[in-house]
Amino acid sequence: MHDVSNPTNSPRRALRGQRLAGAVVMALTLVTGTACSRKPAAETAAPATTETPAPAARAANADVPAVDEAEAARLAEQVKAETRHAWQGYMQFAKGHDDLKPISGQPRDWYEKSLLMSPVDALDTLILLGLDKEATEARELIATQLSFDHDMYVQNFEITIRLLGGLISGYQLSGDERLLKLAEDLGKRLLPVFESKTGLPYTHVNLRTGKVRGTVSNPAETGTLLIEFGALSKLTGNPIYYDKAKRALTETFNRRSKIGLVGLNINVETGEWTNPTSHIAGGIDSYYEYLFKCWKLFGDADCKRMWDESIGPINQYLADEVREGELWYGYADMNTGKRTQTTYGALDAFMPGLLAFGGDLERAKRLQESSLKMWRLHGIEPEAIDYGKMEVTSPGYPLRPEIVESAYYLHHYTGDARYRGMGKEFFEDFVRHTRTEHGFAALKDVRSKEKNDSMESFLFAETFKYYYLLFAPKTALDFDAVVFNTEAHPIRKTWKD
Repeated sequence: MHDVSNPTNSPRRALRGQRLAGAVVMALTLVTGTACSRKPAAETAAPATTETPAPAARAANADVPAVDEAEAARLAEQVKAETRHAWQGYMQFAKGHDDLKPISGQPRDWYEKSLLMSPVDALDTLILLGLDKEATEARELIATQLSFDHDMYVQNFEITIRLLGGLISGYQLSGDERLLKLAEDLGKRLLPVFESKTGLPYTHVNLRTGKVRGTVSNPAETGTLLIEFGALSKLTGNPIYYDKAKRALTETFNRRSKIGLVGLNINVETGEWTNPTSHIAGGIDSYYEYLFKCWKLFGDADCKRMWDESIGPINQYLADEVREGELWYGYADMNTGKRTQTTYGALDAFMPGLLAFGGDLERAKRLQESSLKMWRLHGIEPEAIDYGKMEVTSPGYPLRPEIVESAYYLHHYTGDARYRGMGKEFFEDFVRHTRTEHGFAALKDVRSKEKNDSMESFLFAETFKYYYLLFAPKTALDFDAVVFNTEAHPIRKTWKD
């Protein structure tokens, strides 16, 4: 849940002593059946489904399409087919690079050298979807070609959630020790970011020299590290990763305002806030997510306490009741609680899922209906809207997953087919407006549907994964046995406290 339209900018949302044999056994409990029991994935598109009405027709009808178990199964197969389509495009035109440009069929790298963003982000999704051939391709590409020994600066946050998280989950699902070794090597190279006086991490680090830069950060970048670094500590037996990441999370929390909110920007050397704007959007979002999730994964009582002391102020000052019972979350001043903007967007749409995970199903359901209303403005969600006026303020669509993630959580907890209906509507719009010959393209503007030659790796890690899990049987993944990092990499507690 982070913002990477430019990987050097702020986050888009804006979330192991296990040995080989044990990891393989564990993996088989995560995935539906074993490799030999899965039916081979079809090489052609999945069976056609009955499409939902066009956006204009939908506006007059608040109902979502009906999705029974048979239709859900067909949709799950279609998600697998579209995932294969995007992966094949990557392998044909961008193999060995970070991303595919899905219109021009050209590769794209974030930095001077490729870090295989798409293969690492895709691996656990390919495994969970039963795309065995594609998963093997990704795993061998990573194990034989990925190196972190490069003299270049990288953004700690994005590298942590995508690569460290992806390597750990890939290791847990495949049992491939090479992935754990890569994760440990990466973890060591990232550690220098924590060497500020406050313990808050610098934003960038040179992977070879350990030099750091970037003193102005945000709660998402300082507080969205403990799942990945903590799991690395548990799997390697080295506590330094957990300790450093937890201190960063705690130091962020300790600098909340008197009314319990955090701001948007903070200087990691002084610990002073440089922007007092508070919200749940990119730059802050996953900080809140990790307070609760780190308690669920590690049983860390400090994380539960910090979550309990944070969710009240979020609901008091950021939640906004408008019109006839609509619930949104907007912007406020962290010190006064005064409303500053009626802005909500694609990144904020993670919040219904987090509310559901935290046990507040009523708020979660109401906020998901608002997200659906945002989607239906133009038949696909924009980056941001003014929910007071119901007008688009940031028109792009980078293939984000959060609204689908929340539908998945709500379907899991309620069993209500309405959330699969939402998912069907989202998925059909997504395919209709973004599919290209080589993959799926972001949109420059949801109003015109003009495409952008970009296909971020989170499409594999999150968007396809959450669509599949929403439609697949619950046996596809043991929800209660894993915690998703903010890049949707499922981390399972395989260690003893």
